[in-house]
Amino acid sequence: MTHTDSLNETLANARVVLVDFDGPVCDLFAGLSAAEVARELAGLLAARDGAAGAKAARTDDPFEVLRIAHDADGELGEEIERALTAAEVRAVAVAGKPVPGAAETLEAARATGRGVAVVSNNSAECVRIFLGLHGLDQYVAEIVGRHSAQPHLMKPNPYPLITAAERMNIDVTSCTLIGDSLTDVRAAHAAGATAIGYATTPPAYEAFTEARADAVTDSMQDAADVLVAA
Repeated sequence: MTHTDSLNETLANARVVLVDFDGPVCDLFAGLSAAEVARELAGLLAARDGAAGAKAARTDDPFEVLRIAHDADGELGEEIERALTAAEVRAVAVAGKPVPGAAETLEAARATGRGVAVVSNNSAECVRIFLGLHGLDQYVAEIVGRHSAQPHLMKPNPYPLITAAERMNIDVTSCTLIGDSLTDVRAAHAAGATAIGYATTPPAYEAFTEARADAVTDSMQDAADVLVAA
């Protein structure tokens, strides 16, 4: 379900459309599951630091394993991050096609004179590869991925949004971020940007509403259609 009025208003006021990667553009772990990647990383971590590895074994979130590794030791964290990036690159190769409506949204944003950037907690490398594989790189001006060796700068930190806006020579308050996580909403609002929640389930829709996302949609195609109509 999409409330078209709020989606229309939010996109109409955006000079730059920022898009999260895993979720709104690509189902990154459709072929290689996030849980499998987390187990792989936890195993690597356990071989170097038993206590950190045991802690990491309790999560199926690769980003949480990365944080645990960095908290344990900076050099070890960088090693785990390199392994995560390699896993993300493997994942995009088997992730399948872009999320329905994603290509149309990127194309519509550019066609209506808006800048487009991808801001992601995933590596810029995997984003770049995926966009290139599916001919979407022509629509995206900037990619801001995970900042190497500094996981604290991942969303919900507003750093990726501010960085994208600076690279595009625009005030971040003129941007809107389409994301599928509450961390996206928090990052956008912390930066002074607007946020569009991409909700794939009713509970997610309710969560975005409670988090006061500026608009919520369950369809990337709806975002494309609103951009074209605007």
